[in-house]
Amino acid sequence: MTTRPTTPSATGRRQERDGRTYVAFERTFHAPIDDVWAAVTESDRLARWIGSWEGDPDSGEVSFRMLYEGEGHPAERFVIEECVPPARLVITTESPSPEGTAEFWHLRLELTEADGVTTFTFLQSVPDPTMAESVGPGWDYYLDRMLVAEAGDDPGSLDFDDYYPALSDHYRSEFSER
Repeated sequence: MTTRPTTPSATGRRQERDGRTYVAFERTFHAPIDDVWAAVTESDRLARWIGSWEGDPDSGEVSFRMLYEGEGHPAERFVIEECVPPARLVITTESPSPEGTAEFWHLRLELTEADGVTTFTFLQSVPDPTMAESVGPGWDYYLDRMLVAEAGDDPGSLDFDDYYPALSDHYRSEFSER
């Protein structure tokens, strides 16, 4: 069981790790770590709230497609840099940009469990501070969709328009030059 978000709020924070700037988010689940791990790594579980993947993870990469970004969203190449079930997954994404070049993002998924509560920490690299204004609200939206899906409710009940651009000011401030 999880806590369903009532009103969208900006939860991401700027974090520096290994020479990179990330936007970091935390969500808690009243569920075993293995269950939350499955929600973020099994294609059918991911499909409930964000997207699905195809391929063989043992090869070191999969093809991931966002399912709730509108028609024709291109698949992205996800290179699995590190996988330590059920605690850590580090991925580098390669997605086509509108200009026809590739964009690379670094994603970190970290899970810990204590007393039947699993804390899920999600981080995405933010090489350009201005991208946080859209990436931050987007991840708040998708991670809230995860909470709703894992609670057994309909993630479609959340509206992206409640997140973006409403939460952008928080991320603009959080990632302004320091």
